Amino acid sequence: MNQEMEFAARLEKIKRLAKEQGGLIQEKQVRDAFADMHFEEDQMKLVFDYLAGQNIGIGEPLNPEDYLSQEEINYLDSYLESLTGLDELSSGEKEAVTLSAMAGDVDARRRLTEIFLPQVVDIAKLYAGQGALLEDLIGEGNVALAMAVEMLETAGNASEAEGLIGSMIMEAMENHISENVQQKETGQKIADKVNLVADQARELAESLGRKVTLAELADETGMSLFDLKEAVDLSGDAIEDIDSKGEN
Repeated sequence: MNQEMEFAARLEKIKRLAKEQGGLIQEKQVRDAFADMHFEEDQMKLVFDYLAGQNIGIGEPLNPEDYLSQEEINYLDSYLESLTGLDELSSGEKEAVTLSAMAGDVDARRRLTEIFLPQVVDIAKLYAGQGALLEDLIGEGNVALAMAVEMLETAGNASEAEGLIGSMIMEAMENHISENVQQKETGQKIADKVNLVADQARELAESLGRKVTLAELADETGMSLFDLKEAVDLSGDAIEDIDSKGEN
């Protein structure tokens, strides 16, 4: 593994550890993780800045709600109110329910799902402001929770079962954020391409005093007919300075 890949892998490990610790990482944990890579202090500062940008507190916890929009805050208040009727259990009672769920008890699995609903919210707040709406994160987390409680027979004890549930919830949210970011990047690339072609078409149309054909635009810009036609199609034939009919 080259240094860049090793760095990325360690950074992801640090991010996951921070989420497991409630969105908090100690400075020593970060420095220890990269100690053998011998980073300069300015390089370490970039690491700390990146982690802070991921809503991770260094040494002291951040307030996840600082990253929520007013709409998300309103949703959160309403959703948490819907959970207020759930009974709170002691750690011993929770362990007993978990063990019963591991043994396949249907009622225990239902109860365990209810117990973890507030934790899904807490985890979702840790991922706030990273490219996905809080409501969607909670939804993805709840789906993962329902799946996890059906897989507890693979756990060796109650603690391991709870770890499995938390891990699956986090993974579901991370996957959702990743997919959202990819979709936004794809959408931006499409918009950039359409805008570029529209700008080029407008400039040529102004110089000719009429709409331009794709062939003329290709000759003028050096862009391929395929790329130009793709941009027109992506725009829904909305690039007004291009005479698409002139190609027929």
